[in-house]
Amino acid sequence: MSMQITYIDGAAIHDRNSFHDEFARKLGFPSVYGRSMDAWIECLTAAGDDGGTMTIAVAPGDTLVIHVNDYATFKQRCPELAEELNESAACVNARRIDRGEQPVLALSYVE
Repeated sequence: MSMQITYIDGAAIHDRNSFHDEFARKLGFPSVYGRSMDAWIECLTAAGDDGGTMTIAVAPGDTLVIHVNDYATFKQRCPELAEELNESAACVNARRIDRGEQPVLALSYVE
């Protein structure tokens, strides 16, 4: 098992639009990405699946680490989004476990 690390610029996130812009760009979400937390969850739940919806490759059994730089700034500006990020990541892993698979997502923050 190995890890794929993607770096998110928390300082670039000012609102929902910039949140989805940053994640879509860094994770390679498809052009039809719905720009909602439900769509975010769907894309990441499929990480590592054959025919997954992201251009970033996560091999089956591997973990995608989303490392958010300048998390304190992001959380101060967008506290609701910061909480939704945590809840959505947990939802992704719960869905994977419900399917009998390993969790695929880990979050890492640097203040």
